[in-house]
Amino acid sequence: MILIGGGSRCGKSTAALARLKAAGPRQAFIATGVAGDQEMQERIEHHRLSRDPAITVWEEPIAVADRLASIDGQYDGIVIDCLTFWLSNLMLSGTAGWNESYTELIERSARAVSQVILVTNEVGCGVVPSTLLGRQFRDEQGRLNQLAASHASEVYWMVFGLSMRIK
Repeated sequence: MILIGGGSRCGKSTAALARLKAAGPRQAFIATGVAGDQEMQERIEHHRLSRDPAITVWEEPIAVADRLASIDGQYDGIVIDCLTFWLSNLMLSGTAGWNESYTELIERSARAVSQVILVTNEVGCGVVPSTLLGRQFRDEQGRLNQLAASHASEVYWMVFGLSMRIK
């Protein structure tokens, strides 16, 4: 399992696609974003256009661990982009037990036959959110990122489109 993290628009998805291509010809992508408004629709479309049309894509906002389990071994590499939107989707859906959900996903990713490439955002370097939900999200995202990094065989930090291996 490989983890690629960093701030907004730092090149995480591009780096993940490069890793996916290197994994082999059978490529899959699990997209977790939901097009809830015009800006997000445009963001998703930008990501769609940046992917090779030969990559098999699933849009899965919540049941990511189940999707991964259903396709593991059928592909050389699987990108999950991104953990941040996925966690947000979980929290906003009212799904209880976030940490059990992300523990399950990370453990499945680490045990996978296919190479799994996780994309995540670092959200803890900015200002402290002014709302309780914002602070809960920031804290849970930090815990999720730590868990993913502890299970990953490789961890990369993206800055200005450049990748730095930190594990």
